[in-house]
Amino acid sequence: MNNPQPKEWLSQDYSQNYIADYKAFNFVDGEGVRNSLYVSGCLFACEGCFNKAVQNFRYGKPFTQELEEQIITDLTPDYIQGLTLLGGEPFLNIEVCLKVVNRVRDTFGTTKDIWSWSGYTFEELLLESEDKLELLQKIDILVDGRFELSKRDLKLQFRGSSNQRIVDVKKSLEAQQVVLWDKCTDGKETFEQIKKADLI
Repeated sequence: MNNPQPKEWLSQDYSQNYIADYKAFNFVDGEGVRNSLYVSGCLFACEGCFNKAVQNFRYGKPFTQELEEQIITDLTPDYIQGLTLLGGEPFLNIEVCLKVVNRVRDTFGTTKDIWSWSGYTFEELLLESEDKLELLQKIDILVDGRFELSKRDLKLQFRGSSNQRIVDVKKSLEAQQVVLWDKCTDGKETFEQIKKADLI
């Protein structure tokens, strides 16, 4: 697992402006019905990463204006709660992510929320480059931290290991310390445990 120093990894040095996938109208990448943009490229290379192919910055296809228009169209219905940025590492794909985020804010204001997953922690991002800070300031929820295989926990909501957090970005920036998302509902049983109980 890689642990960068502040400003060691800059998006401009790595990003190829590629995306791995785009999935509209899903229920798994944050609260409510969401549209999810999976950007390509990640340097954290966490042990047990479930999607190693996406670590390549040229995996998938280039981000296009047509896709940007599609994302905005897909966000328009009232029942769509917001946009999610995943990867790969969104904070190493700043040009793509900021382009989309700025368009969402210009079009919808704050009526749509924006979530992002990142291998960076909230505290690390506060010490990062200006473009990373700009992206952080424009999102609502950050699921932060490297995936740690030794801390894997299937009962956690929206995250894979117990070191990861669901951070309310706006409240955290105001408080200058991490404030966790107050709607988190971690489970008490894993899917496997529930399934096994049903068979008894």
